[in-house]
Amino acid sequence: MRHDESRALYDRALSVIPGGVNSSVRATRPYPFFIERGDGAHVVDADGNRYLDYVMGYGPLLYGHDPPEPVRAAIQSYASEGPMYGAPTEIEVELAEFVARHVPSVEMTRFVNSGTEATVSAVRLARGYTGRDKIVVMQGGYHGAQESTLVEGGPDGAEPSSPGIPSSFAEHTIPVPFNDSEAIEAVFAEHGDEIAAVLTEPILGNTGIVHPVDGYLERLRELTADHGALLIFDEVITGFRVGGLQCAQGKFGVTPDVTTFGKIVGGGFPVGAIGGRAAIIEQFTPSGDVFQSGTFSGHPVTMAAGYEYLSYAAENDVYEHVNRLAERLREGISDILEDQAPGYTVVGTDSMFKTVFTRGGAVGDAEHSDVCAAGCRQRESCSKYDTCPKTGADVADAETDRWERIFWQEMKERGIFLTANQFESQFVSYAHTEEDVEETLEAYKETL
Repeated sequence: MRHDESRALYDRALSVIPGGVNSSVRATRPYPFFIERGDGAHVVDADGNRYLDYVMGYGPLLYGHDPPEPVRAAIQSYASEGPMYGAPTEIEVELAEFVARHVPSVEMTRFVNSGTEATVSAVRLARGYTGRDKIVVMQGGYHGAQESTLVEGGPDGAEPSSPGIPSSFAEHTIPVPFNDSEAIEAVFAEHGDEIAAVLTEPILGNTGIVHPVDGYLERLRELTADHGALLIFDEVITGFRVGGLQCAQGKFGVTPDVTTFGKIVGGGFPVGAIGGRAAIIEQFTPSGDVFQSGTFSGHPVTMAAGYEYLSYAAENDVYEHVNRLAERLREGISDILEDQAPGYTVVGTDSMFKTVFTRGGAVGDAEHSDVCAAGCRQRESCSKYDTCPKTGADVADAETDRWERIFWQEMKERGIFLTANQFESQFVSYAHTEEDVEETLEAYKETL
């Protein structure tokens, strides 16, 4: 493949954009390829190279780059009638009604403009509702570029993970290991009457896709309820992708007090949302005292795209299609790993997938029948249970450089566009086909 145009564009970008990119995860080595257009399950770069796309905008593109006709028609119609108004529209009510009908935790929704804005607002809401300050988060979880959750450390002390954040912000944040019930029980025993909320992804989706062990989410639900704290599920990634229209909370059967959304709920346009019990969400201004506002919140084009996106999924076999293809992909990768890299671990569920370059964990032929074939499920009976990733630290300890410097580059040269490091999730879309899956598996086989 030639990349002359992308290299030239990157050279221009370095002069006017910090690092040449507007999101740090796009800064691939030695330079990113610049996308010219999307086409179904593919993207085409500035040099005309064509790639099978499993990044899918980092999650929003459930239908790939060619959304169904009702979605396209709604976008065109609302865009042609005016960009925005500074006043409510019917379509934002319809989307809020749709979410309330399908997501177990949601009675009311406040729409915002990004997943980060949703989690920022949810943290403020939890503090305002409970009158408490401390927020418990998971090590390796990601909740956007906000001061309260950009922290590192453990239960005994957290510090900001980025320059520019005063240490005082981290004083009220308590990081604990995901899947460690004893750790969070100890935190509640010490700080129970100070904790406003536990904020967690139901599946760590920005750290290699880590499933909860059996009973962990249920334990979070019990602890928060017992101590008068809120349980907040960050479903920015999993919302309307894992568990279908009921989201991951429906799949796992655990109902939080508040849920944050992004990505798919906006139909591929900038969006975020905070949903939950009416008594809690009504604490937002103007019905309550917790300030929350935004010029572009509930943008009519985004609301129309989100409503038609989800309505189409409700009326067609979208989730059956994407989940079936992703399961076939995970199973195929598992078979390849058995022969070529038995220490690595396939993770994911529904239409999410990833291969974590875990160190060790190889099993013999007699034991392999016990291994989760379509993605790690944290089963204690699995022969790889002791070495599969259970926390963000487990993923960070994987061969992250090998993924970024060798594997991702080789897959790109074979026309497969994956997320550029070991951590972010990858996604199958409604536009992908059986033939795409087989092409991808062949590339995995050659590269691994």
